[in-house]
Amino acid sequence: MTQKLPSETQMGQVHLTVASLDRSMAYYQRAIGLRLLGQDDTWHYLGCGQTRLLALREQPNDRRIGRTTGLYHFALLLPSRQALARTLHHLLTNEIPLTGWSDHDVSEAIYLSDPDGHGIEIYRDRPRSDWSFPQGTLRMTVDPLDVEGILGELPDPLPAWTGLPDETIMGHIHLHVAYMPATLDFYVNKLGFDLMTQYGTQASFVAAGGYHHHLGLNTWAGVGAPPPPPDALRLAWFEIRLPTMAALAQVAERLNRHGLTLQKHENGYFVDDPSANRVLLCV
Repeated sequence: MTQKLPSETQMGQVHLTVASLDRSMAYYQRAIGLRLLGQDDTWHYLGCGQTRLLALREQPNDRRIGRTTGLYHFALLLPSRQALARTLHHLLTNEIPLTGWSDHDVSEAIYLSDPDGHGIEIYRDRPRSDWSFPQGTLRMTVDPLDVEGILGELPDPLPAWTGLPDETIMGHIHLHVAYMPATLDFYVNKLGFDLMTQYGTQASFVAAGGYHHHLGLNTWAGVGAPPPPPDALRLAWFEIRLPTMAALAQVAERLNRHGLTLQKHENGYFVDDPSANRVLLCV
């Protein structure tokens, strides 16, 4: 029987390469509402409150490559519908381009793309008591978003925009993968996520602790899509955060038993999924 990840498992920082650090920092701070929380010789760290959510590294010679594995979008989870309303109002008022919006039944979401084409989702969850499980499978939809209803949540008077709320977290990450069976074997049978729902054979959603999804996985870039080359704008890695050092050690031992190669990192262990998407397992 496959051991499951602890229910407290969460997604952590997403590390991206960008062509212009100045341009990306301006976008993520002014348009999205993240704040600079620190930097070192390699990375600039952005987040909300004291929580680091995004790390950016400049590689001026990077290029965009289509139809590869890697990031589809990362998703910032807001604490309330009113927070989503304030964010949407800010984006619309400042004419920040959106790539879409949708009601997923479990959540309400808006979508953007950063200056380098990295996908972004900003969303709020409905209460778990409102989620439905027909035939035992979580129901997730792609329905029109109730924009007027969301904007109706705005307070009066409307306070000045000061960025995303401190309680914002990395809700989930959605990846392009090469082959779905091998991907599910890795994330479900070996790592220990639960399969929550699927859209045919092209998209699957996995989670820990009964969440609707911590990871979205799709083959929309093409079955057998290659990983991006090192000089491409890309996802460098993302974090899966375990609740304790003991839980991290158990997961690392389990992956070693499955013959997977783990690389030690100061905060945990790197492991690559079958599509060469790099994961940092940490606490």
